[in-house]
Amino acid sequence: MPYQVLKGLPYPLGAQYDGKGVNFALFSAHATKVELCLFDITEKKEERIVLPEYTDEVFHGYVVGIKPGQRYGYRVYGPYCPEQGMRFNPNKLLIDPYARQLTGPITAHNAMLGYTVGSPQTDLSFSRRNSAQFVPKCIVVDDNAFDWKNIQKPCIPWDEELIYETHLKGFTARNPEIDMALRGTFAGMSSKAAVSYIKSLGVKSIELLPIASFMTSGFLQEKGLTNYWGYDPIAFMAPHAPYLSSQNLNEMKHMVRVFHEACVEVLLDVVYNHTGEGNQMGQTLCYRGIDNAVYYRLNKDNPRYYEDTTGCGASFNLGHPRVLQLVMDSLRYWANLVQIDGFRFDLATTLARDNNNQYAINSDFLATVQQDPTLQRLKLIAEPWDLGWGGYQVGSFRPGWAEWNDKFRDTMRRFWKGDEGQAKDFAFRLTGSSDVYRRRGRKPWESVNFITAHDGFSLCDLVSYNQKHNEANGENNKDGTNHNVSWNSGVEGKTTKRAVLKNREQRARALMATLLLSFGTPMIRGGDEILFSQEGNNNTYAQDNHLSWVNWVNIKLEGKRMLKLVKDLIKFRHSHPVMNYSYFFDVEKCVWYRPDAQPMSETDWAHFVRSVSCLIYNENNLLYFVFNAFNEEIKYQLPPPKNHQWKLVLDTTDTLSTNAVYNEFLAPAWSVLVFEEE
Repeated sequence: MPYQVLKGLPYPLGAQYDGKGVNFALFSAHATKVELCLFDITEKKEERIVLPEYTDEVFHGYVVGIKPGQRYGYRVYGPYCPEQGMRFNPNKLLIDPYARQLTGPITAHNAMLGYTVGSPQTDLSFSRRNSAQFVPKCIVVDDNAFDWKNIQKPCIPWDEELIYETHLKGFTARNPEIDMALRGTFAGMSSKAAVSYIKSLGVKSIELLPIASFMTSGFLQEKGLTNYWGYDPIAFMAPHAPYLSSQNLNEMKHMVRVFHEACVEVLLDVVYNHTGEGNQMGQTLCYRGIDNAVYYRLNKDNPRYYEDTTGCGASFNLGHPRVLQLVMDSLRYWANLVQIDGFRFDLATTLARDNNNQYAINSDFLATVQQDPTLQRLKLIAEPWDLGWGGYQVGSFRPGWAEWNDKFRDTMRRFWKGDEGQAKDFAFRLTGSSDVYRRRGRKPWESVNFITAHDGFSLCDLVSYNQKHNEANGENNKDGTNHNVSWNSGVEGKTTKRAVLKNREQRARALMATLLLSFGTPMIRGGDEILFSQEGNNNTYAQDNHLSWVNWVNIKLEGKRMLKLVKDLIKFRHSHPVMNYSYFFDVEKCVWYRPDAQPMSETDWAHFVRSVSCLIYNENNLLYFVFNAFNEEIKYQLPPPKNHQWKLVLDTTDTLSTNAVYNEFLAPAWSVLVFEEE
């Protein structure tokens, strides 16, 4: 054996390089033996080393002479008793949960299954097939081999935040200003063209869809599709291999550094509620083979099967301290060594379920995050729902957590779709959803407001389609939500009818203006600012192609007009302190009016109001907003200003003359107007 093997240390977990060798440490509560498998650069030669020590349920060993770049994996021995939740199979090469880098993408293969394909016993059978040929290898890295050049995190205050949600590949794949070889990679995302565009919008943070290593399932492969969004993770600390244009891990850190130089934060969409291994019929790639009974929530009555509140096969078991430790170590890795500024947690309710599978505000996960000195300083955003019982928890996360607010999304869609009876709910959503968040000292910024997100229609499609059109996904249009709250403006999909196109553009501009003029934290879906269409597909999770990649070349005239509007709105928001109000409005600082300039009464709110206006002010600003979702123009009188006169500063339809002074006016159909005291 060419390597000298010592006992080493049980902590920290993972593969830690110290300049002379590597300490390997792998947790497993029920395994009987762990082999470290070392591979040469061709990955054809495998050398197995038994980790010599077992301490605190951690197998560990120190191998002298190992250097960064070494490829490795694990084989874990133990009982194969699926009926008891034990699924150890040393024929399956396993990925280190703490791996920092993998040699390639993860694609499902029958060789990775722990059972024998076609066996009448299905998952109860035992596969003797070696999976090493088909599993990407872990790579030893030097965590400290990057110069941050003393670039500091931007540390944008929450009440100034404005998020741009985008997909790393989808943003860069069709951008002609980015080198072809770099598109779809961290290097492409860190290019001057990408960073300068984000900076020009005026957004404060980019939120990237999952970049941690994820897999493509056999289900998608059979249809000739791939996992595009990335919501099937395997290695939480390793970047998705195709996102590196080379084998240099520093590309990812360089991307973060250049955005920080531009004073733009980088947020990550992270997935800890499930993994790509799926249910009992899924792959044995990592956690299932290391200790299935620990890493997943098993059915208490029949541990052969899993508890699943995610719709993805099996819920990750954050109720176990070692699994929680993995998640926390992962978050701290991204925060400290990659300098990430915050996280959006997919299906966060699952993370906060207790050992009885109930959502708990004092769950181990939420309590641990709150006391962590590193994570306390970061932006934490919950997707506050999952598919399990009691899963909808909007407004119920701990103070300090922001939440995706789907109440905002649905109300604004209904209002601008022309539905009646939305006015009072519209008022709550516009002013920060105080009915949801005004408790326990929470603030308006904890409502992450959005009209669209990666999951669902794009803004262009929201005003162009009544129904989803997901045929390209190969599931007979059965996948994706049917709850779109959309209106096609009279024609389904593409059309040349001018009246329909005008209606669509007016409502899209009104929706965007409503988002960027609302109190809370606005989130723009990348591509909406140029009215990019996904041709009616509201679930492009597997569409790694033109349906998902933003087309920066053939931007239509209405897209160019929208881009200008977005920039103007963001500039307006940043330049008016009242738009960054840190507290929920008192009644006297936000007054709602009828078109005749009389304050709204309770009786007025009860009517089918489709056009509303409000006056908002603080010590420095006095603004008057008009939102007309009626299909005709409405005559408005302006309330008397405190000191001077009203000047129009925004008309989303470009019908009225801006910078002109008004006392009364005709609010155009489907319009948002903003007046400022001059």
